[in-house]
Amino acid sequence: MGRLQRIGAGAVVALVAALLLAGSVAAVYALRSFPQLDGALRAAGLQHAVAVRRDEADVTHIEAQTPWDAWFAMGYVHAQERTWQLEFNRRLMHGELSEILGPATLDTDKLMRTLDIMGAARRQYAALPAFAREALQAYSRGIQSFHAARTQALPPEFLLLGARPGGAQGVAWAPEDSVAWALMMALDLGGNWGNEFARLSLAATLPTERLWQLMPPYLGEAPATAVDLQALYRSLGVYRTPQAAAPAPQADAESAGEGAAQALQAWSQDFVAGLGTPGGRGSNNWVLDGTRTASGRPLLANDPHLGLGAPALWYFAHLKAPQGRASDGTPVAAIDVIGATLPGLPFVVLGRTAEVAWGFTNTAPDVQDLYIEAIHPDDPTRYRTPEGWQGFEQREHVIRVKGRPDVRHTVRSTRHGPVISDAQPALHGSVLDLRRHVIALRWSALDADNYTVLAGLLSNQARSVEELFAGMAHYHSPMQSVVAADVHGAIRFQAFGRVPLRAAGNDLRGVAPAPGWEARYDWQGWLPLAQTPQDDGGARGWIATANQRITAPGYPHFLTQDWALPYRYQRIEQQLEARRLHDLPSLRALQGDTVSPAALRLLPHLLAAPVSQPLARQAQALLRGFDGDMRADRAAPLILSVWADELTRALVVPRVGEERFAATYGRRDFRSGLEGMLERGDTWWCPPHGCAAHAGAALERTVQRLAARYGNQPERWTWGAAHPALSVHKPLGSVPVLSRWFNVGVPSGGDAYSVNVGQYNAAQPVEPFASRHAPSLRALYDLQDPERSLFIYQTGQSGLVFSPRYADMAQAWAGGGYRALQRQPRRYVHQLQLRP
Repeated sequence: MGRLQRIGAGAVVALVAALLLAGSVAAVYALRSFPQLDGALRAAGLQHAVAVRRDEADVTHIEAQTPWDAWFAMGYVHAQERTWQLEFNRRLMHGELSEILGPATLDTDKLMRTLDIMGAARRQYAALPAFAREALQAYSRGIQSFHAARTQALPPEFLLLGARPGGAQGVAWAPEDSVAWALMMALDLGGNWGNEFARLSLAATLPTERLWQLMPPYLGEAPATAVDLQALYRSLGVYRTPQAAAPAPQADAESAGEGAAQALQAWSQDFVAGLGTPGGRGSNNWVLDGTRTASGRPLLANDPHLGLGAPALWYFAHLKAPQGRASDGTPVAAIDVIGATLPGLPFVVLGRTAEVAWGFTNTAPDVQDLYIEAIHPDDPTRYRTPEGWQGFEQREHVIRVKGRPDVRHTVRSTRHGPVISDAQPALHGSVLDLRRHVIALRWSALDADNYTVLAGLLSNQARSVEELFAGMAHYHSPMQSVVAADVHGAIRFQAFGRVPLRAAGNDLRGVAPAPGWEARYDWQGWLPLAQTPQDDGGARGWIATANQRITAPGYPHFLTQDWALPYRYQRIEQQLEARRLHDLPSLRALQGDTVSPAALRLLPHLLAAPVSQPLARQAQALLRGFDGDMRADRAAPLILSVWADELTRALVVPRVGEERFAATYGRRDFRSGLEGMLERGDTWWCPPHGCAAHAGAALERTVQRLAARYGNQPERWTWGAAHPALSVHKPLGSVPVLSRWFNVGVPSGGDAYSVNVGQYNAAQPVEPFASRHAPSLRALYDLQDPERSLFIYQTGQSGLVFSPRYADMAQAWAGGGYRALQRQPRRYVHQLQLRP
């Protein structure tokens, strides 16, 4: 017995020693993955030494002797802090994810190859002026230099996935990749092809009148097209019949598998299905002139609403360098700019110089049109055009797949653009008869004259609103509603970007797929910059945009009918007019405002719903007197949100079917449709006993659902428990066993219609009410003293999961906190010198 005890004790000691050793190894590895923030580092490719300092707000300050060294250092720092983010994004836009993730991400790789993101980027890069190309070259050299003499261990993502920076070619970042990353932002923000296809799909089962009730045009307006969509598409014979079965999914059951592979495949399919649907990807900005501020100088606020990620999309930095001269003799102005950079681009996207500040919101004009292309009945290599039958252009791609043979992918293109139904057969084949028709995409951002990167570089040199807007004149995609203010007192708004003009005979106006063989649906040129929406603020002393209709009555050009519902703008307007003079604290309060006018619009229907369950009556009692404030610590927002979800499902699924509902719900706004059904008391949508009966049944299902999750005491339910702001890591945040380490979540308030947005996708199978699109940053600029400007975002500056700086802003962001945004901070906490 004593010997057994000694053996057991020895085993325990050995186990403890092994665990301590493993922990020590892990700790050493974690420390080795951190960047060097102090001292000196050699960086081959620099011309002169560069100071890289971090202040108390963790903003990185780069001071160089030439603009090219500043851009080089920005690339180096991005590689230090965001190596995996750069590698993942590079693989995403190259269509090379499957090389490290296996067949689960083939859907994404095929779509990127089909869109030819990299081909378009190379053409656009070649068309840039010399100084812009040289800026991107310097930035990419900085990234390459970091990897050539890397002093820190690669982040764990590389080890877990067996990846290496730059893949087989070893090019961690090329100049063209920066242009491609700007294109990826345009893809995320700048289109509506998903809405077009949703209308095509829903018209298969919904009469056109009912389709416009489910997906209404902008409030108070008629649909942009009077065409009977259901009749049109049925007459063309585009829909799949039972005999024309949809193609089998591209990944077999084994490739989908269980666990990690299944989670990655779900992420890939969701990513592909969500493109072309900018719902939730909005923003707020507003600017006040000196007549409306306590200081007598302008104030500006901006909070872009984008998909939350860990690490964050943004990295805050300050770039400073004297003027220079490009290789062709072009003078390059001095740079002194601070704000939000995008890893992958060398300039500040949103921020301020010494004298001017600016902010963006998404204008979201219709710059993507889908075309139904008819295939020749006897020759599938040809399609119909206005001049007769013409051959598809074809490209062959080979996609490397981890653990599997290479996959050959054929890309077809028509005169309009790539055939995207070839890359999404599971999506389109469930609706279309792909033997007779395919879907091609015309998208403005792919054109060779896209100089968006040039506009970004020029904005960083601006010393006034006038100079800023002169640089923004080169901006192409995605169109942005830009507000700006300067220390001289000027404020201004203009929408910058390329918008197509459509022919007078184009009766579809881009809101639904058009017959590709009819020339009247082709684009007719571009809206002149002088005619885009603009305002100098003189009428009211302030300007605001929140993705609402920004065109005045009588505006002669059609931009889109898919504007965001105006609830956020109306709340901003109300609060700005509630007092004569504003200051930073009042703007800060408005950015944190979680009152939802949309919730107040639905509330009477919930309170009037007939219920018999005691728990449902308790829920109604909790909601009496609800002021619409979607605070995280309240039960009322949770009850109302789940009820709206239950009611939407009950009214819509019987009319469109489970398959079409699942393909459309969550990514587009059915709230306006639900409001109309309830306010009309619409018996077609609410059979057989009317909408009130459905509302009562939905509330009873709601409380049962919530009681099963949170217990039988409604007063203890909280919105924040179901509605965390969830910043998901790509791609490991989708893998359940890893998500707790890589994702960042914090309870949050708001909904899609509050100024402080908390957009959720109720169709998500896991955490359906988690906020996945929210203020990706908040910034406030005081032009009376620009050094009083503030910022915050939802994770942290570091993209290294073991770093204490990975998520150190999350709690402050959720609680309405800010950090100082200063070009001349009080002190620096880290000081590094990069040397040639």
